[in-house]
Amino acid sequence: MARTRSAGDLNQRVAFDKREEVDRGDGVTVGAWKEQFIVSAGFNHLRGGESVMASRLQGNHTQVIFVRASSLTKQVNTSWRIRDVRKNEIYNIRDVGPTSDRQWIDFLCQSGVASG
Repeated sequence: MARTRSAGDLNQRVAFDKREEVDRGDGVTVGAWKEQFIVSAGFNHLRGGESVMASRLQGNHTQVIFVRASSLTKQVNTSWRIRDVRKNEIYNIRDVGPTSDRQWIDFLCQSGVASG
């Protein structure tokens, strides 16, 4: 049986960034990432599976980043990104899903890939 998550598993700090259009000042808008909020998070590194291993060979690291479900974290979708505040590492969100107990939200993420 899987171990139950607890507050002790949230040993990382991550920022959620959303891409927004910003006016350069000359009437032209460009896309820029804007930090929306910072929360505590936990990381589950995925080790097996053919697609995970293939991604590693290409320099991508796939993992699940989990946070407590809240009104803020429920807004996040795959057009956002997650940034590790301590390491400044960027993770593209590939999938978002609540857990069966609805206390947590899991983000399937990849690092080492270009962000859109």
